[in-house]
Amino acid sequence: MIRRFASRREMLARCATGFGAVALTTLLAEQQTQAAAPPRLRTSAGLHHRATARSIIFLYMDGGVSQVDSFDPKPLLSKYNGSEPRKLFKVEPTQFDNVGRLLASPWKFSQHGESGLPISSLFPHLAAHADKLAVIRSMTSKFPEHTGANYFLHTGSGLQGRPSMGAWLSYGLGTLNKNLPCFVVLNGGLIPPGGLDNFNSGFLPAAHQGSVFKASDHPLANIRRVEPDEASQQRKLELVRRLDQLHPLRDEAIESAIANHETAFRMQSAVPELMDIRGESKATQQLYGLDAPYGPTRTYGRQCLIARRLVERGVRFIELTCPHVGHDRWDQHTNLKKGHEDNARAVDQPIAALLSDLASRGLLDSTLVVFSGEFGRTPFAQGSDGRDHNPFGFSLWLAGGGVRGGVSYGATDEWGYKAIENKLDIHDLHATMLHTLGIDHKKLTVRFGGRDMRLTDVHGEVIRAILA
Repeated sequence: MIRRFASRREMLARCATGFGAVALTTLLAEQQTQAAAPPRLRTSAGLHHRATARSIIFLYMDGGVSQVDSFDPKPLLSKYNGSEPRKLFKVEPTQFDNVGRLLASPWKFSQHGESGLPISSLFPHLAAHADKLAVIRSMTSKFPEHTGANYFLHTGSGLQGRPSMGAWLSYGLGTLNKNLPCFVVLNGGLIPPGGLDNFNSGFLPAAHQGSVFKASDHPLANIRRVEPDEASQQRKLELVRRLDQLHPLRDEAIESAIANHETAFRMQSAVPELMDIRGESKATQQLYGLDAPYGPTRTYGRQCLIARRLVERGVRFIELTCPHVGHDRWDQHTNLKKGHEDNARAVDQPIAALLSDLASRGLLDSTLVVFSGEFGRTPFAQGSDGRDHNPFGFSLWLAGGGVRGGVSYGATDEWGYKAIENKLDIHDLHATMLHTLGIDHKKLTVRFGGRDMRLTDVHGEVIRAILA
């Protein structure tokens, strides 16, 4: 009788959670990545063309920063402050149908850097980096409420269940560090409306979903073993491996579970080292605001510092959610001045520190930093002192990773209400983000539901005018 040896794939299936064998750990990670993603070039190259970035840090501004109070100055709002907006332009239906008067920005705009890029006094620290920023002033969204707009921003679809942009990057490029997930979410305290589906893998293998870390010394549950020593843990895992061998399966879900469990095992040593910032100099910690009197600044400062450390360790996609500032996030339907000032105070110094630190370490050129919310806000008040949701024209910025600095692109109308020049939507942003990592968004597809699916659906063009 001729004995047939198991193939590599059969070995994977039979060993399911396979923690016991160190050699198999490496094999599992490589095999799962290869099985779950299309053929790719070396990680220093792009999948379809030369990459200008190898990692993305996405600074998600939960709730929607007001464009006319941050990066898109509109002097007419001051001239016509308190006027009835419907007498001056067409007002679209709003989320709460509580249209007030035109509302001038409470903050002064000034030109910054050699480029003269206008930034409001909301962001005094970030303003020092004006020459690093490419500000988009003509972004739009298809959705006027938070959940749909968040799904659109994160997954390219306003419906629940599609893969997140971080999952697509993981699928397309794979990991640079087998001890850490390819896609990490640093949670400052506020999960976006729409919940964890914003970070989901959708119809991609589960190995590509985002791993949510708290910005603390204990970022994950069970990150430290409960067994008294490593030998005890290994004996337990060996038992699991032997039990798994009794049920040979050939299934992508099982293979994803294999990869996730193996990564989790390796993370028990990698994550505590990642989160231990005692080796960072006092000057670096002060730069990020870790000694700031305002607690949310300390929280977000730690998130930004950990994001830099993740980039150094080869993590592909890092998203930062906002810290809790004691009231609603950037979603100021009322009390605009205090709300936006509290949120800006939390993130301004840490983001400026992140840009400085990445640049000083030679990492900004290979790291794309993106700052955006799910939509903007109206130039007229909601009630008397807030602003409602505005998907018709808002601002965001990108820096590093092959993007030109000190430039603005697109424009809203004279009121800062609707995009009128070089109008863009989120598909264009996604196409550009993928492009910097060497991915042609039209070619990164997976067959699902009878057609080839992609992050940008059937839309999206690279914003080439902002690329270096």
